[in-house]
Amino acid sequence: MMNFPTIDEHLRSLPHVSKAFHEQWGWMVYWVDGKQFACEFTAKPTAKAPYAGRHLLSLKCDPERIRRLRTTYPDVILPGYYSDGRTWISIDLDADLPQDLVLDLCDNSHELVSAKR
Repeated sequence: MMNFPTIDEHLRSLPHVSKAFHEQWGWMVYWVDGKQFACEFTAKPTAKAPYAGRHLLSLKCDPERIRRLRTTYPDVILPGYYSDGRTWISIDLDADLPQDLVLDLCDNSHELVSAKR
């Protein structure tokens, strides 16, 4: 299982990042220069499968890398929850996934969103 406090610390250490709780969604949102690049939340138990009740981290990701990740980790790396599944992923934070991979995906999301400013 991944250590979310370490992931949170890593996300906040990236350049130009702010973090705020989105009251309406009940999600913690990470922003780079005012643009969302990561969200941490627990999907409601009534959410559709396979998201229901899972502790998730959603990140922007390159479509080709998404295809590879979903093939390798089909039950852990899911299409982005409430986002474009072609360019966003949701990671099950309670699953057994290498933390280094998750931190790299956080960096990649930050870079992808930063590049658009």
